[in-house]
Amino acid sequence: MIRHIIAAVATLLALGAYWFMYQQDVKAERFKQIAEIIERTKMEVPVKNAAPASATATQPISAEEQAKKEDDETQKKLKALRDRAGSAMAFKVSPLYKQKCSSCHGVNGEGIIGPKLIGLSEEKVYKDLLDFKSGKRKNYVMYGLLSKMSDEDLKALAKEIGTFQQKLEANK
Repeated sequence: MIRHIIAAVATLLALGAYWFMYQQDVKAERFKQIAEIIERTKMEVPVKNAAPASATATQPISAEEQAKKEDDETQKKLKALRDRAGSAMAFKVSPLYKQKCSSCHGVNGEGIIGPKLIGLSEEKVYKDLLDFKSGKRKNYVMYGLLSKMSDEDLKALAKEIGTFQQKLEANK
């Protein structure tokens, strides 16, 4: 009887987590649309130089330099948009992580229902995953998610989660 209750609670939690992830995906899509709108409505404002043309020597800008300058400006705008949007989808994660982990541990491992994963080493994550899969650590949700996963998938998840801190710092 208690197993059935625990299974029902775990199922409800999983459904709630899936609903939450769906909402996060919708928000991420909105952020993408906002970025596209900003890019489409970008306006160039001419700046008049107060100094006479003869006083300053103008050098022609090569196409490569112009492209680099535009890329830098785009990166600055995207960084500003990310800062305004918060950490939702701060970096890309694999479909496996999205499917198995993000509903409880957050889109980028920041922790929602489950604990925070950012800052954990690959080795620790892999050991914990093996413990959950074997039943050494008791958690019915984790056991249910990991029971049919291969060791290669567990290693891939551990490797990805181990890089979250670096990815997060790289996006700041």
